[in-house]
Amino acid sequence: MTTASPAPDDTALDLTALVRELVGRTTVSGDAAAQQDLLGSLTEVLRERAPHLLVTEGRDPDHPWRLLRTPADPGRRQLLLACHVDTVPVPDAGAWQRDPFGADLDGGRVWGRGGSDMKAGVVAAVAALAAADPQTPLALLLTSDEEIGSKGAAAAAAAVAEQPVGAVVVPEATGNEVVLGHKGALWLAVRTAGRAAHGSTPERGHNAVLDLVAVLARAGGALPFRTDPFLGTETWNPGVVTGGTVPNVVPDRAEVVVDMRTVTEGGDLLAWWRGQPEVADVEVRVDLPPVGTPADDPWVATLPAPARSTPATYFTDASVLVQVVGGAPIVVWGPGTPAVMHARDEYVELAEVEQAAAAFTDVAGRWDG
Repeated sequence: MTTASPAPDDTALDLTALVRELVGRTTVSGDAAAQQDLLGSLTEVLRERAPHLLVTEGRDPDHPWRLLRTPADPGRRQLLLACHVDTVPVPDAGAWQRDPFGADLDGGRVWGRGGSDMKAGVVAAVAALAAADPQTPLALLLTSDEEIGSKGAAAAAAAVAEQPVGAVVVPEATGNEVVLGHKGALWLAVRTAGRAAHGSTPERGHNAVLDLVAVLARAGGALPFRTDPFLGTETWNPGVVTGGTVPNVVPDRAEVVVDMRTVTEGGDLLAWWRGQPEVADVEVRVDLPPVGTPADDPWVATLPAPARSTPATYFTDASVLVQVVGGAPIVVWGPGTPAVMHARDEYVELAEVEQAAAAFTDVAGRWDG
């Protein structure tokens, strides 16, 4: 007697196809419309496979987000997976060996911007929710504009705070190792003010650029950096410097945007910049706290992956979520290679995506709230 082969499951998630679709979509930070479109597409993909999921959509048109979750059970806490859909831009597309948004499949890799950071993680998280038991209390947060200060997560924070969250996974690129935290970020626009004059008579003016140079020369050895046993020592990077208009005018204004990575609240660092005699104004652009989950946390001990002894070098939406999930453990854990994040010829190993999807599905399957 012969037995008919089972019919193919039309609802099964094709991980490779979905990674390629996401990498092929240009969702650069700040492009709200493109990110909103992708959030809608991912919602459709999930609702086709998990129609029980409830969907909450953000109302901030500039920083969209979606929260998909199983119907609330007051006595059970949710396992929350949190992913961003934006990417950094590609200013040097001609220097890439492949089309940055071509999503080429070659050598077991999908090549393109966002492959590792973090569209592979999005796919693994979607796969876990698609395969989960409808009775398991799970949630997926999809955010925008993470790369420019976790703006989408901040817009979603109030909605997340209303949920009974028991643990959080942020599937950023860690090579599928569990990472227990990372530094915070304090981005400041530091400005100096001068007096304009003709470039041939600089003594009649006051040069704001020279003031800014003096502050920057002093900062490296004077900033009150702190050290944490796990997170390490705080850092600074003057990433953008602007000043003046034309060569023959003494500049009356100058500005530097400083990226500082913090191990506690950044009040002392902010006060240092504001206290410098040359500084006219300091604007806080980003202020995100550090994240750290104890290595001996009981839930972390159950995860089917090793916990790294060092923190992530980058910040994530966890810096926003840690403020609204009531002390729930948070880990950064997902597919992708950190070394190619934001780099030319970014890619993701498909084997890592498959491994992450299986691991997240396993963790979701054992989650009891």
